Amino acid sequence: MLHLSAMTFWPLPALLTWAAAWTAYALCSKFLPWWLAFLLAGSLGCLASLRGSTWWRRLMIAGGFPLSFVALSASMLPGWAWLLPLALLLLVYPLNAWRDAPLFPTPLDALDGLAEKIALPPGSAVLDAGCGLGDGLKALRRALPQARLHGLEWSWPLRWLCALRCPWARVRRADIWLADWSGYQLVYLFQRPESMGRAAVKAATEMQPGSWLVSLDFPLPGAEPSFELPGAGRHRAWVYAMPLGGPEEALQEPGPGRPRAGRF
Repeated sequence: MLHLSAMTFWPLPALLTWAAAWTAYALCSKFLPWWLAFLLAGSLGCLASLRGSTWWRRLMIAGGFPLSFVALSASMLPGWAWLLPLALLLLVYPLNAWRDAPLFPTPLDALDGLAEKIALPPGSAVLDAGCGLGDGLKALRRALPQARLHGLEWSWPLRWLCALRCPWARVRRADIWLADWSGYQLVYLFQRPESMGRAAVKAATEMQPGSWLVSLDFPLPGAEPSFELPGAGRHRAWVYAMPLGGPEEALQEPGPGRPRAGRF
């Protein structure tokens, strides 16, 4: 997929996406009902918008085709057709995923140096909880090349695209808050501040001693990290050894099978 966030000549990404969506609509409408052709073309715009660098750019990229379509066809559309843009939004972001973080990609080098701080055995199961399009999985693969990578994503279009981008990982459609974290030696999160209390409770309840939780940008409330990992640009990863505790517990000697927490 075109990496729209990397393109500097705005609004070229939006113009290219709108042109591609209209081309897709013109081709599909020759063989399909107009509303299905609209959904397919609109889906193209919605998926392309996920690579936009800011939210307002994503809205412009995704909204150009449906808004122009409605403006040109308003007098000919039945009343229910106005629900189609909402259907496109729900396709990419199901309702129960709205409480989680929006789609912000993990920088590829955000987790560099992680393997030097923790000692995961080869083949350890590592989870990207809320993997989106797979940028977090790619960063994990770069940082932990010998790990077995897993991804969980609730949006099925994002899960499908993530699986295409990351064929070396096992990507499943699942709610990260209902899935069991106990079988993973490391869980990676890039959520939002409001989600971190819930993540702390889930990690403390389910994750095994000796496992690790890594959170990009947002710390767990009330828990002392084992160490912090400076990432790319403004990003910083907070790394927690299980069980969660204060600085005294983080500095305890590791038990059998438990790796030592590295510190700066």
